[in-house]
Amino acid sequence: MRLHGKTALITGAARGIGLAFARAYAAEGAQVCIADIDLAAAR
Repeated sequence: MRLHGKTALITGAARGIGLAFARAYAAEGAQVCIADIDLAAAR
């Protein structure tokens, strides 16, 4: 939980490397807010 108490805003998080970062940050305890032009995929 190295990122516990931290917040990350990740753009392009619906797929690819953005999604991988979002998952990794969440797994380390960060609160993650994602954004992507493809709203359906981001949900």
